[in-house]
Amino acid sequence: MTDIAQPKISNSAALEQLAINAIRVLSMDAVQKADSGHPGTPMALAPLAYALWTRHMRYDPRDPGWPDRDRFVLSAGHASMLLYSVLYLTGYDVSLDDIMQFRQWESSTPGHPELGYTPGVETTTGPLGQGFGNAVGMAIAESHLAATFNRDGHQIIDHYTYFIASDGDLMEGISHEAASYAGHLRLGKLIGFYDDNHITIEGSTDLTYSDDAFHRFDSYGWHVQRVADINDLAAVDRAIEEARAETQRPSLIICRTHIGFGSPNKHDTAEAHGAPLGEKEIELTKQNLGYPSLEPFYVDEGALAHWRKAGERGTAFRAGWDRRHMAFAEAHGDVAAELDRRLAGELPENWEEAIPVFTAKDGNVASRAASGVVLNAIAGRIPELIGGSADLASSTNTIIKNESSISATNPGGRNFHFGIREHGMGSVMNGMSLHGGVRPYGATFLIFSDYMRPALRLAAIMAQPTIYVFTHDSIGLGEDGPTHQPIEQLSTLRAIPNFTLIRPADASETAEAWRTAIKHTTGPVALILTRQKLGFIDRSEYADARLLARGAYVLKESPGGAAQVVLMASGSEVALVIEAQSRLEAEGVRARAVSMPSHELFAAQDASYRASVFPTEVPRVAIEAGHPMSWYRWVGDNGVVLGLERFGASAPYARLYEELGLTVDKIVAAARELVTRSA
Repeated sequence: MTDIAQPKISNSAALEQLAINAIRVLSMDAVQKADSGHPGTPMALAPLAYALWTRHMRYDPRDPGWPDRDRFVLSAGHASMLLYSVLYLTGYDVSLDDIMQFRQWESSTPGHPELGYTPGVETTTGPLGQGFGNAVGMAIAESHLAATFNRDGHQIIDHYTYFIASDGDLMEGISHEAASYAGHLRLGKLIGFYDDNHITIEGSTDLTYSDDAFHRFDSYGWHVQRVADINDLAAVDRAIEEARAETQRPSLIICRTHIGFGSPNKHDTAEAHGAPLGEKEIELTKQNLGYPSLEPFYVDEGALAHWRKAGERGTAFRAGWDRRHMAFAEAHGDVAAELDRRLAGELPENWEEAIPVFTAKDGNVASRAASGVVLNAIAGRIPELIGGSADLASSTNTIIKNESSISATNPGGRNFHFGIREHGMGSVMNGMSLHGGVRPYGATFLIFSDYMRPALRLAAIMAQPTIYVFTHDSIGLGEDGPTHQPIEQLSTLRAIPNFTLIRPADASETAEAWRTAIKHTTGPVALILTRQKLGFIDRSEYADARLLARGAYVLKESPGGAAQVVLMASGSEVALVIEAQSRLEAEGVRARAVSMPSHELFAAQDASYRASVFPTEVPRVAIEAGHPMSWYRWVGDNGVVLGLERFGASAPYARLYEELGLTVDKIVAAARELVTRSA
C-alpha cells in the first residue's frame, strides 16, 4: 500500500480541504452504490472544481438560467459525479438523495450529464470531444451577442465559458476542428482545462498518445499554461486569473492530475477510471484523506456551509445583472427589448410575410437555389438567424447577402465560414443554440452529414432547434460520382429520434420547408436539397404547398372514384410520380400522387389525417433516389419501394436515373402490377 502524503494545513486550509474531499467522497460513494461509473476523474479534479465554483465562476443556484451567467461544460462527461457533487454542494436543486440515485431510472443524476435532467447542466456530454465543441459554440454566441447588443456604459453580455477536457477529448478529431476554429476567432472568454492524468481505460496514455498539447494549442493561437499540481490551489487560481486577463486568445490550462487521488491502491491506475473502487478501498481512501467519517455520503456541516456560502454569491451576481439590465432598458429600450425577445426564443412579428412566393415565371429551380432565395428573404426579419457552411457556401447557397462575415475582428457578423470542419460545425452549432439568443444554421453536402452525425444526434437528444441545409441530395448531383452521391443517408437520418428531415419537391415546397424549420423549436431540422433543377409544380392544378407542414399530402388524383393505387415520393422524385399518375389515369387506372417531404412530420399527424392520405386498403408505390429502408413503414406489406441498394456512378444525372431504374416506366409498371394483384 502506498500512502499519498497530505500537506500540513491551517484551519482555513483545513476547511477548504474538507470541502474538496467532499467531492471525492460523494463521487466514490455514488459510483459504489450504483455499481457503475467513473470515480477516478472526479477525485482528481476536485481541487479545480472547488477553485472554479467558489472563487471564479459567476452563477446562481436559485436561477440556473439567468442570461449572463458563466457557462461550464464538462466535456469529460464520464466524470459526471464531479459536476453533480458541486451542484449539490453549492445549492442547486440537487439533493443528497439525488446523488444517492446516481445512474438510476428517472434520476436527475444520469450516468453522463444530460440537458434538462439536472439544474445547472448546460449541455449533454459523454461522447468525447462534443462538449469541447459546444463550449466553443457558447463562447461564439457570447461574443456575437456582446458585439451586437453591448453599448458604451452597458456591458449587458459579459461572461465566460469554462470547460474541462480529458485526454480522450483531445484525441478525438472534433477537438482539433473546434480548437482550430476557436483560435482563429480569438475567443478570449473561452477557458479550458486539460485533465492531464496520463491514464485511459486501457492503461497509460503512453500506449496511444504522445502529443505535445502545449505546442499544439499554442499553434492554434491559444494562450496555454501549465499547472504542475492540481492540488496547488494558489497555482490554479493564478492560472485562471491569467487566463481571464488574456482577452485576445482562448486559454487552455494543462493541469497535471492523479486519477483516483487519495486511493492508496488505485490512484494513477486504469482501475480507478471506469469502475467502483470497492467498499474496502473507499474506506482506506477516506482514512488516507483524513476524512472525518467513514459513513457513505457523509458531508461535514461546516464544509457544506462553506460550499453554500459560495453558491449564495450568485444572488448578488444575478441581482447586479438585473440592475444593469434595467439601466440598459432605460437607456436603449428598443435594443433591450430585441435582446429580451431573442433570449426568450420568440420569433419576430410578421416574419412569415417575407417568405417569397414562387411562380411559373421563375422556371425550373434547384431546391438549393430556391433555399438561398428564401433564406435571404427571411434573414432580414429574423436577425438572430446566423450561420454558414463548411466551405461550401457558393454551392449550398447559404450566404446572407449584404451581411458581413464573422471574424476575430467582427464577432457581430452573421455569415459563418466554418471551414472544412463538418463535425466541428455541428458541435459548435449545438453550443450556439444552447447558449441562446441566436438561431444557428449550417450547411454542407448531404453525403458529409456522416462527418457530423454525432453532433446531429446530440442536437436531437437535447431538442435543440438547429437547422441544417444539406444539398446535393442524391445521385442527381451526377458526375461527381459515388463518393459524393448519398444513398443511405436519408434513411439513417430518418432513424434518429426527434430529428426532422424535410426533402422538398419544388421551389414552393422549399419555401414552406423554411417556414416549418423556423417554427419548429423542439428539435433539429434538416432541409434536403437538390443540385439539379426541379420543375415548377403549378399549385393551381396541384395541392397547396403549405400542406408540407403535415409531412405528406395529396398532390392530385384521378377523378371517378376512390384511388386504386397511391404513388408517393419526396424531393426530385415527386416529378416522376406526377408524370406516372397522369399516365396511369390515361390508361384508366385511378391513381393518387402524394408528395411526402417529411416522414417525421407526417408521423406526428393524427390517425384520421394519415388515413386520408394513405387509405388502408389501397396499394402503394414509393420511389426515392436513396436506400428504400425508411419507406417500408409507409408502403405497408403489399407495397413496392423503388430505391437504391447500391452506390451510384459518375455520369450525367438523367443517365443515372435511367440506368438505375428510377423512371416513370418503373413506377407505372409497379402500379399496374399492384392494381392487378388487388383486383
